[in-house]
Amino acid sequence: MLDSLLTEFSGRRHRVIAYRSGGRLDIEAWLADRGIPVESRALPAGGPSPFLEIRTDGEVAGIVGVEAVEGLLEPPIRRPGERAGVSEGYRALFDLFDRTVFSGMSRRELLAVSREIEDRAFRVGAGTLWVSFQSLSTFESQADVYRTLGAETDLDIRVYGVEYWTPPSISGVTYRTDGAAALEPYWVLAYDGGPERTQACGLVAKGRSDEYTGFWTNDPPTVEAVATAFHVV
Repeated sequence: MLDSLLTEFSGRRHRVIAYRSGGRLDIEAWLADRGIPVESRALPAGGPSPFLEIRTDGEVAGIVGVEAVEGLLEPPIRRPGERAGVSEGYRALFDLFDRTVFSGMSRRELLAVSREIEDRAFRVGAGTLWVSFQSLSTFESQADVYRTLGAETDLDIRVYGVEYWTPPSISGVTYRTDGAAALEPYWVLAYDGGPERTQACGLVAKGRSDEYTGFWTNDPPTVEAVATAFHVV
């Protein structure tokens, strides 16, 4: 299921046009290194601040200022509820690059996207959040984040992983290890939005070590498809 989604969305055609008055932007290099074609067009002196135009399958998906997405380069890793003024760029990126397959993503970048999903779940405060960080030992460094989610929300949190480490009991969190080996290649989260379906979001990334290929999504049917991968474990 997850591989089929990665293959399906790899077939989408994306192009980014960077409008700027100076030299090449860092975000242009970031996108190009992750498999997204980028071209540049000059802005007149004294014109608007640099911005990106994103096209998907030949249609304009949206326009976003460069300042709003520079957080991708050094993504902030903060707990849910501590992200005021931080996640606007990621919210814009979730909209503009929905179901875009990126290559060469690092674990830090995946953590930043994961925080956006966790933050949405935290703010809604209800619903189901499915999580797999590949192994439960990887979850160890995230346990405090999930203590906050479990203690301060009514979320049903289901954490899947191969049991190389015995996780602590956390209110609201259920661990699933049986059959979790099928998910071990993937870093994946799916939040159903609870009572607010428009808040549904997800992340699927596949890889080893610190190199991943994956996508994130705001699309509720796609989030449901991602969640299905957990149901079969």
